[in-house]
Amino acid sequence: MPKLLIVETSPRGDQSISRNMTDRFIARWRTAHPDDGIVRRDLTTTDLPFVTAPWLQAYFTPAEQHSPEMKAALHLSDELVDEILSADHIVIATPVYNYNVPAALKAWVDHIVRKGVTLGLDGKGLVVGRKATVLLASGGVYTEGSPIQDRDIATQYLRLILGVIGITDVTVVAAGNAKAVDLREQTMEAFITSIEPDIARAAAI
Repeated sequence: MPKLLIVETSPRGDQSISRNMTDRFIARWRTAHPDDGIVRRDLTTTDLPFVTAPWLQAYFTPAEQHSPEMKAALHLSDELVDEILSADHIVIATPVYNYNVPAALKAWVDHIVRKGVTLGLDGKGLVVGRKATVLLASGGVYTEGSPIQDRDIATQYLRLILGVIGITDVTVVAAGNAKAVDLREQTMEAFITSIEPDIARAAAI
């Protein structure tokens, strides 16, 4: 049975635009793929450490030589990688902080880009045959034609990372001007509804 992996990063709960986008995506996904399984990885409730010296030592040591301490250092990374490898479609839902992704999402990336597991020793990605959707909520508008289009680092970074591990079929749903909800210029419902056609197209793939 195909499996959908949802990776969420916002700490704002119900007030999060990216999480509301995720909810709409899942509702549409269930309509188009009623029999598919869904796994949700919430990075705000995952004890996700930054890369440390013991982690790197374990990373660069062949698996057959791992000590119990090395296995423990890579345990969460192995779990996150397994989620990636088990999924047919990966959704990354994230806000944009200062033009790039939150630290928690960068930490997740550092744990799932693994030589010999998701990335070949020859530099070619091993996670092939999958699709990915990025649900991006940003205060600024970075779409084509915007005067600040060149500041769209988050989209470029996520496309790059997904491509590095072998996922090139990537759809981005960009919810720019999300600050309108925080400034109460627009309700959450109205804002999400305005981008729902894009979400629906991504969920139907």
